[in-house]
Amino acid sequence: MNAVKLVGIAADHGGFELKTELSGSLRDAGYEVEDFGAYRFDSADDYPDFIIPLARAVAAAQVERAVALCGSGVGASVAANKVPGVRAGLIHDVFSAHQGVEDDDMNVLCLGGKVIGSGLALELIETFLHARFGGAARHERRLAKIHVLETGKI
Repeated sequence: MNAVKLVGIAADHGGFELKTELSGSLRDAGYEVEDFGAYRFDSADDYPDFIIPLARAVAAAQVERAVALCGSGVGASVAANKVPGVRAGLIHDVFSAHQGVEDDDMNVLCLGGKVIGSGLALELIETFLHARFGGAARHERRLAKIHVLETGKI
């Protein structure tokens, strides 16, 4: 099974250190990584400034999948999920990293830079990038309902 090759990544100050480490590890593993910032540590920056452009790039298929980080991962998940076409999940376990893609077609993995270490984070990202949406009828049906909600046709 082939992994995704073009990965977007973004973080505020809470995830900056982990983002820097993960970006290098992903590049070393052969992934093309597009960095949406922050590009330097700034304790006063705001996660929407980086996560929203990342999420828009996912929705526009400019990157295949993405990793969004903040201190807990919660804010990154909330922000990313405001962009239509994005299905972001806050993930800190291996099962959810693949199940979120297989059943829910998750396209943004959110992590907490103050919650998770780099070894587990890299394992979760690799799992996420190798997983594929299964396309089961019940999962397609559920995603169609979400699409209706996103387009405001309810």
